Amino acid sequence: MKKIILLGDISKKKIREAITELEPLFRKKSHLSVIDISDEDELKNVSADFVFVFGGDGTILSASRKLNDKQIPLIGVHMGKFGFLAELTLQDINDSLESICSGKYVVSQRMLLKCKVIRSKQVINETVGLNDAVISRTSLSRLISIKLYVNEKRVATYSCDGLIVSTPAGTTAHSLSAGGPIVTPEMEAFAITPICPHTLSNRPLVVSGSSKIEMEQISESKGVGLTVDGQVYFDVKTGDRIVIERAEKKLQLIDTQTRTFYDVLREKLNWRGQPAYDVN
Repeated sequence: MKKIILLGDISKKKIREAITELEPLFRKKSHLSVIDISDEDELKNVSADFVFVFGGDGTILSASRKLNDKQIPLIGVHMGKFGFLAELTLQDINDSLESICSGKYVVSQRMLLKCKVIRSKQVINETVGLNDAVISRTSLSRLISIKLYVNEKRVATYSCDGLIVSTPAGTTAHSLSAGGPIVTPEMEAFAITPICPHTLSNRPLVVSGSSKIEMEQISESKGVGLTVDGQVYFDVKTGDRIVIERAEKKLQLIDTQTRTFYDVLREKLNWRGQPAYDVN
């Protein structure tokens, strides 16, 4: 029997109740463990064939960082608001569990980014992310100035509210809301999107996933920070350099092949072939 972990924020009533209800089904078909997403110590020592992540995209983002070194395939069970990363709904569990335990699935690899903060030539913070790394001002600061380099070549100096560097997975998140492009998940690329640039000719830029991207905060503004996946925050000072590269390991996501990436776009972004007219 396969070893399966059910992972989620157990403090949330709907997550706790869903996992409790589904436990008997999983125990019939697997060696099962239930772990709270906040239990850092237990997550450091886990081993399993699959992890079912219950929650929204934020829970999957958190799980991708915490389990990155384990390289255990994850599958999301959508219990949040948007659900771009989740493969299943609660109604899908029964049929999908049978297929997964029978080996009827593929593993889709998603590019991760590695982000370092360098201050006075010393790395003072390092983390991985699935979606994006964003340097931005707080609500009380003014426009900030950011120098951008790609492979040590100067690109531009942006005067803006912030700059987003996203993986393909992250292009449907913060980057999209800032006017960035959608990049299909199998590509190896970074999308660089300015947030409210002062110069309207500053447009989003897509570069190779093998690129080394550097952002330098050169303004004197206070209240500037780096946020990774909207969850990990670090204060940034004038002169700090943020270096972003492709991470060595990739996220392993279980794909039941019940829907395509374009199906997700049509469903989540409400894409239609033509406007909906009121004929009455």
